[in-house]
Amino acid sequence: MSAASGDCKSAFERYLSTERQLSPHTVRNYLYELKRAEGLLPAPVIWPEIRREQLQQVLINLHRRGLSPRSLALCLSALKQFGEFLLGEGQIAANPAAGLSAPKQHKPLPKNMDVDAVSHLLALEGTDPLSLRDKAIMELFYSSGLRLAELAGLNLSDLHRGQAEVKVMGKGSKERIVPVGKYALAALEAWLAIRAGIGCEDEALFVTAKGKRLSHRSIQARMAKWGQEQALAVRVHPHKLRHSFATHMLESSADLRAVQELLGHANLSTTQIYTSLDFAHLAKVYDGSHPRAKKAKAMKTKDK
Repeated sequence: MSAASGDCKSAFERYLSTERQLSPHTVRNYLYELKRAEGLLPAPVIWPEIRREQLQQVLINLHRRGLSPRSLALCLSALKQFGEFLLGEGQIAANPAAGLSAPKQHKPLPKNMDVDAVSHLLALEGTDPLSLRDKAIMELFYSSGLRLAELAGLNLSDLHRGQAEVKVMGKGSKERIVPVGKYALAALEAWLAIRAGIGCEDEALFVTAKGKRLSHRSIQARMAKWGQEQALAVRVHPHKLRHSFATHMLESSADLRAVQELLGHANLSTTQIYTSLDFAHLAKVYDGSHPRAKKAKAMKTKDK
């Protein structure tokens, strides 16, 4: 049976969905990239006979067509996954895509909101249930630097009000405990008083008016709405508050490893993306911390 046949692709789709447990969106993307690669290979395409050099040429051709590094990385990932599948099926002796690499993606520096803008956003004065819920959501995002999926997945039992902490399930099912600030706690108390009167289907911390767990998209839409209503110049979304939390923490403490722990980053290099501190702040930290800087400052004062 040819590995490019419909039966094999169906088996590959089941492999991605069942064994790899990838999302339907990712599975569709991989199948699309596989089809696109086939269109650039010599016909008829017999996958067990495809060589590494041919796959490298596919990536080169896609690059020449103007595909972004992100799109090329997705195509390569699909080829590698298909190679692993064929390897597991015993149709090939080695994965021809295993040694290939895609161009490096340039990570854009996320933009944060300044402290005044965040304060203005969180100063919303609505007293209806949805406004109180949304205020608690945004306060918690900014107070604890949570990811969207982390906040949406919170249950009532994850919030420890007495200890001012929240238990978060992060990437890779890694659990961490993060502090919750007093403003976020106050907003959560106001929301929980309302939530108690809603017939909820589960233990979700944040629910809709009908008691269902609030979806990722609903949280994003509500935050964008409040950004517009508060007349902010930037689009408000969960990651912007997470980045603002990280940036403001670093500006105040310059403790990169502490912020790494709070954000739940496995690698310090990921946290360093958030170190977009202005030069004046860096100079101030240097003057107050570096032994030579202190000595030079003292000598300058003495000369006067």
